[in-house]
Amino acid sequence: MKAMILAAGFGTRLFPLTIDRTKPAIPFLGKPVVGYVAEYLAGFGIKDVVVNLHHQPQSVMDALGDGSNFGVKINYSLEEPEILGTAGALDNARELLADDTFLVINGKIITDIDIAAAVASHKASGAVATMVLRPNKKLERFTTVETANGFVTGFSELDGDRPSAAETPLMYTGIQILEPRVFDSIPRGIYSDIVPVFYRPALEKGERINAFVADARWYEISTLERYLDISLAMSPNGSVVSGEGCSVSAEADVKDAVLWDRVVIEERSSVKHSVLGDGVRIAADAKVENSIVVRAELVKNCGEEPPKAQKGYFHDDNYIVPLN
Repeated sequence: MKAMILAAGFGTRLFPLTIDRTKPAIPFLGKPVVGYVAEYLAGFGIKDVVVNLHHQPQSVMDALGDGSNFGVKINYSLEEPEILGTAGALDNARELLADDTFLVINGKIITDIDIAAAVASHKASGAVATMVLRPNKKLERFTTVETANGFVTGFSELDGDRPSAAETPLMYTGIQILEPRVFDSIPRGIYSDIVPVFYRPALEKGERINAFVADARWYEISTLERYLDISLAMSPNGSVVSGEGCSVSAEADVKDAVLWDRVVIEERSSVKHSVLGDGVRIAADAKVENSIVVRAELVKNCGEEPPKAQKGYFHDDNYIVPLN
């Protein structure tokens, strides 16, 4: 089975960590996020992978190479001049995918959902597609996928009323399994998203959409806060994640922090619950808490900040974004 990793997005909510790379290319416990996704697929025997590209495409190609370091073989699908959406991405790569059942996965998730079980469920169902779902126990702002008797029946948004424990809504995990005839519903050469062009019309026509529900670990790296919290939750020591070439003074107090490469933390400084980007220097006696810090020069040279970016400020050689 082939798989496609969606890695073309802009990552605006992760700014300023995405100034010089796209979201799937940011480091996560020693490797790019998209590298974790590739290794995850390889662990289930999926070795033939397509990765779509648009925003800062070279950052993804530099992170993954030919895929051999992550146990896969990669074909890249470049979307230009415009990004094509979740269905348009499939159209752009249909020559690589349309010969057999294939899997699509978001390039910004960390999970241990059993893909083999999902594929087996898909094949047994005879459905044109399978959406891999999970209980939305925290009632986060994800679209609810409605199901009945093991099949998807529709989509809705959470309202203001909290459902009872017996009514825990289901959310889409960013993993789906598709039959080649999905391409019959996808327009050629234009931007399109998979739910309005395929899933909703398929349900209206009476097509079966299998629902595979998994209550496994699943994290989506979509905001600065999520990135920090997930990194610390999955860190071997649960406190500090350190990249290559870092220099931390023995007199510094560093806790619950993610340090990218070549970070310098000088004596008597304090860094807590923060992310420090490549090459950041924290001067002696400085205090950083609940913040994202990158080199100021990166922000000054990047042009206009994305509209969804959390606001920050310049301080000496750094740019600091306080976390909410």
